Amino acid sequence: MTFTPTLQDCELLDAQDPLRALREQFDLPQGVIYLDGNSLGVLPKATPARVAQAVTHEWGQDLIKSWNSAGWFTLPQRVGDKMAHLIGAKPGEVIAADSTSINLFKVLAAALHIAAADHPHKKKIVSERSNFPTDLYIAEALCKERGYTLQLVEADEIAAALQADVAVLMLTHVNYRTGAMHDMQALTAQAHMQGILTVWDLAHSAGAVPVDLNGSGADFAVGCGYKYLNGGPGAPAFVWVHPKHTDRFWQPLAGWWGHAAPFAFTPDYQPAQGITRYQCGTQPILSLTALDCGLDAFLSAEALGGMAALRQKSLALTGLFMQLVRTRLHGHGFGIATPAEEALRGSQVSLTRAEGAYAIVQALIARGVIGDFRAGDGGQQADILRFGFTPLYIGYADVWHATEQLRQVMHNGEWQNPRYAQKNAVT
Repeated sequence: MTFTPTLQDCELLDAQDPLRALREQFDLPQGVIYLDGNSLGVLPKATPARVAQAVTHEWGQDLIKSWNSAGWFTLPQRVGDKMAHLIGAKPGEVIAADSTSINLFKVLAAALHIAAADHPHKKKIVSERSNFPTDLYIAEALCKERGYTLQLVEADEIAAALQADVAVLMLTHVNYRTGAMHDMQALTAQAHMQGILTVWDLAHSAGAVPVDLNGSGADFAVGCGYKYLNGGPGAPAFVWVHPKHTDRFWQPLAGWWGHAAPFAFTPDYQPAQGITRYQCGTQPILSLTALDCGLDAFLSAEALGGMAALRQKSLALTGLFMQLVRTRLHGHGFGIATPAEEALRGSQVSLTRAEGAYAIVQALIARGVIGDFRAGDGGQQADILRFGFTPLYIGYADVWHATEQLRQVMHNGEWQNPRYAQKNAVT
């Protein structure tokens, strides 16, 4: 017989949780269980005052002097160094800049340039069919421009697709729909055996699961600042390039912030050494300031075990949710798209249902449980109810209460109210 945890069991786990104090660093709305940190992280309590200082004092009083006096000019590198600690990179290897899409364009273009120089016969990019669409769109555009082919495969077909004509393997480490996680080290090693470069999107990994870019031998990586890193809506993204590649190519958006001496104002481009060249234009200081605050929570977690401890709690939270769905929601038509095996899942759980997935999510939101919806394709991909479990601020009792609210939505048939079927612009 499967054991079903009670609310009292979950409250005891919270009382024993060594990470529970981290929750106090975040401004969580009263009466809300927020299970969408995999899409937009919550507000750190320190952020409003820190951003206000940047606005009213650094900008308002010191004006342009703050590029020097407040360290604005080096903020992308300093924020990048904080990120580096979370993704297995070294100081000076990561830059916080631009958006994930723009950064992907930079690194994918660089990877194709290097591949063309080393292996001119290789004319394919391989990616997962269910990769995040912006990644596929960027790859498709570059393929059209440069005469490459984009080959899309299912997750279990990736290894077989790594053939001699492939230049680049481009994957998102944790799938945005299912929460399934690739084995970065194994796939990178398999790619390198065929002379294939790897580009990894860490949008659903950074701050959620341990990542070791250098240890895995990866070539390029990008990621998002507004999900698990809690940098705020539209927060800058980041770029990492293996040091052996950084100086081989002018990344295609050769702007003045990537120049070796931006204020020399030379008419010709002279790229900076290292990752700094992956900047383009003037960076968004206020947004970087907010992201810097978001990253500070991870510094607090270091004394409590760091990413290893956060990962252990993440697995416990996602495992608890799946167990409660199986036992307390049995018979309500839910499937679980997320792998049960711990090594194969990120920090989210995706449920499937043949009917009403969007409406069910909306009914849950009305009850104060915030997840989100991702549409299927009417065929192989089913509609998804997506729930993110951020161990910095989600507790075990939150998981129990969220499951209970979902049970009530289904038991009472609330999701069948027509108002919940009316789709918003953002789902």
